[in-house]
Formats: sequence, C-alpha cells, structure tokens
Amino acid sequence: MPRDKTLSHERVKKAIKEEFLEKGFEEASIRSIGARAGMTSAGLYRHYADKEAMFNAMVEPLIESIKNWTARHTDRKYNLVDGGVPDEELFGETFVDMIKEIILPRRDEFILLMSRSGGTKYENFIHDYVEGNQKEFMEAIRYLKEKGYPAAELSEEELHMLLSAYLTACFEPIIHDYDDAMVEKYLNTVQDFFMPGWLKIMGVK
Repeated sequence: MPRDKTLSHERVKKAIKEEFLEKGFEEASIRSIGARAGMTSAGLYRHYADKEAMFNAMVEPLIESIKNWTARHTDRKYNLVDGGVPDEELFGETFVDMIKEIILPRRDEFILLMSRSGGTKYENFIHDYVEGNQKEFMEAIRYLKEKGYPAAELSEEELHMLLSAYLTACFEPIIHDYDDAMVEKYLNTVQDFFMPGWLKIMGVK
C-alpha cells in the first residue's frame, strides 16, 4: 500500500507540472490535471487542498533552495572579508554559480516560477527577490566601507534597478529554454558585462 500511494503521488505531481507548464496557473484546471493523472478531481483533493497548493508544491522547494544558497553566499562573503583574502577570492563565487547549481537542475520548476505564475503570490518573483536582498546588499556596501574598501555611494533605488537588470539578464537564457551549453555561454557573457560594474560599486579592484 505505501508503494501504491507513493506512485500515485508521483503521477499526480507529474500531471500538475505538465498542466502548469502547458497552460500556466490561471488557465490550468483541476479537471484537466485529474485527467492527466488518471483520477477524479475528488481524488486530487486527497493530495492537495486546491490549485494554488498544487502550484506552490511545484515551486516552493526551488525557492527555498535559492534562499538557502543566497544566505550561505552572503555569510561566506562576510567571512572572506573578515579573513582579509585577496580581492579575486572575494568575488570568486557569484550569482551565476547559483544558477548552475540550483536552477539549471530544476529548469521546469523555474519556468513555472518565472513565466507560468500569473495569478499566484509568486508572479513578481524577481521584484520580490530583489526587494528581499537589496537591504542586505546595502549593508554589505556599508561593511566594505568600514573595512577600507572605496565602495560607491548608491541609493536603494539605484541598487534595485541594477539588481533587477542583472537577474533578468541571467534568467533570460533559461526562460528561452536554451540548452545547458548555450546557457553557460550566455551567462559568461552577462558576467563579463556586469562584473566590472559590481566590482566598482563594491570598491574592489
């Protein structure tokens, strides 16, 4: 019996992902998901409370992984600054690494989050992610100044604009469903373009 329940749940998850990828949250239907999974709508409700809960179950593990990576990345940077490492080590790890490690292995979930989430609480993910991290970034600039780095004077509005542009550029090749080799090529291009500006802002030569 436990095996049957596990297989049933995996079949439901597959059907949910396929439905949302094809139609987006707003156009997806419980009845259609049930048909894909080979069960009634009532059967689906034994797995999830409603359509929103289904969508959340698809994207929230990815969101949690992104948040955890960001927190680890931030802690690591502070530790490196405190340790007095050379500048090239300070910015050895970037957001591009997070894309490769966290997002690329979960492409479908990321597509759901970025372009199929209209009508959900995640439809403005980039804006919300930037909002959640720009104060931390401003604090990092202040901290670098205390440590003697000639970091730039930057308003939160300016930083929001730059972070939004950077993230949007990083995410574009994945949203357009390029293969891994092309994604990496374009990410390197984005990094080559933005990194000198970030280093200047942070006062790192």
